[in-house]
Amino acid sequence: MGEDFRVPLLKNKYHEGCPGCKVDQDKELQRGLPIRQLVSVWIIVLCTALPISSLFPFLYFMIKDFHIAKREEDIGSYAGYVGASFMLGRALTAVLWGIVADRYGRKPVIIIGTSTVVIFNTLFGLSVNFWMAVITRFLLGSLNGLLGPMRAYSCEIFREEYQALGLSTVSTAWGIGLIIGPALGGFLAQPADKFPNIFSKESLFGQFPYFLPCLCISIFALVVTIATFWLPETLHMHGDDNISPDASFDALESASCLSSSQLKQEGSEGTSKKSLLKNWPLMSSIIVYCVFSLHDMAYTEIFSLWAVSQRKYGGLSYSTETVGEILAITGFSLLVFQSTLYPYVERILGPITVARISGVLSIPILTSYPYIAMLTGVTGLILINCASAVKNILSISIVTGTFILQNKAVDQNQRGAANGISMTAVSLFKAVGPAGGGALLSWAQKRQNAAFLPGTNSVFFILNVIEAFAILLTFKPFLSTM
Repeated sequence: MGEDFRVPLLKNKYHEGCPGCKVDQDKELQRGLPIRQLVSVWIIVLCTALPISSLFPFLYFMIKDFHIAKREEDIGSYAGYVGASFMLGRALTAVLWGIVADRYGRKPVIIIGTSTVVIFNTLFGLSVNFWMAVITRFLLGSLNGLLGPMRAYSCEIFREEYQALGLSTVSTAWGIGLIIGPALGGFLAQPADKFPNIFSKESLFGQFPYFLPCLCISIFALVVTIATFWLPETLHMHGDDNISPDASFDALESASCLSSSQLKQEGSEGTSKKSLLKNWPLMSSIIVYCVFSLHDMAYTEIFSLWAVSQRKYGGLSYSTETVGEILAITGFSLLVFQSTLYPYVERILGPITVARISGVLSIPILTSYPYIAMLTGVTGLILINCASAVKNILSISIVTGTFILQNKAVDQNQRGAANGISMTAVSLFKAVGPAGGGALLSWAQKRQNAAFLPGTNSVFFILNVIEAFAILLTFKPFLSTM
């Protein structure tokens, strides 16, 4: 049987009514850059990322208004608990959402996730005490399980040559959300104080000074939720273990070149791959991702709290508005880099090398932060803008690389569950990040006159130790690739 006959026969084996087969058909006919799919992935991930860190610029003042901290130095610790509650909730349910996405499709999980942002992010902005803030953040995290399925979706909606760009879009949108979110929080929090001609003290936004940024994000999430109803489903919903026609053809083509003993060996390997916890390429990449994420989440929490802290405690004494401006500039820089340069850099160097280089370069940048805090005026502001932009570009480059490794380590019918395991693990680390970062900053601010690493020097030193440990984990024999 000739190759010309065999290829179209297997390539065209699509199942009627299967959404995954329909997407595969569309991919075969697709030419040029898939702009519409990139935009869809972008806005959905942005929607879920915005509420995660939008509270950081105003959380210090929110905790202060709750009157739960007895001393000003203790505010960072309580702020860390609120930040950690989201990640704790997500850690408890991420695997469940991954399994749901593998069984019922990516689209239902995405719709539920964006709807959750609408409801619980709004309620968080209306919090009247510390415990209401913690509970609404916990529910927001536990019911919003779309990030893992979105990473799987990004591998499935794009042709193979655009999959790195698709995963880069996820990490870019995520990184932009973690930066635009605080920018919005910084600009829009306490509007009655900043814009008294528009918002009075007696208005809703005067009584709830942190509601406006949450409301704006929730309105955006509502629009995204409505738009997701037109999103194509990528899960194959038929027999054959939900393997796509392209995957079936590739497997048969490879099998035709193997001996019977090799086929038996391949079959046993394929069976073992179904146990995700025994898939070391997957698990090692998840662990590396977790350690880097612990560092990044602690850094995100610490940066905003440090920037608004008084100079006598080693901070910058910036207003929430100034912090918002810094993060907006950082977000724009990140957008430009990830959408233009990262795909080319990744193609040349590979995701692991990019992660290593980015990790190494992050260390001297963080070391410079306490010295930048000694500067005042325009010079200090310019330097902190540059340092923040470069640091976040490097962080997102690392995250994108680990995304690529994780999704290459599994087949489609396990991708949702694999990303669910990843999200559970990383959420536990990210829950430790804000809580540990807030407590670390509070501890550092109480030791301004210490002989070794005084004040915030100790904060950035510990962050660098975590980063260095994560870099070591990217080398063999720990990190294994397919």
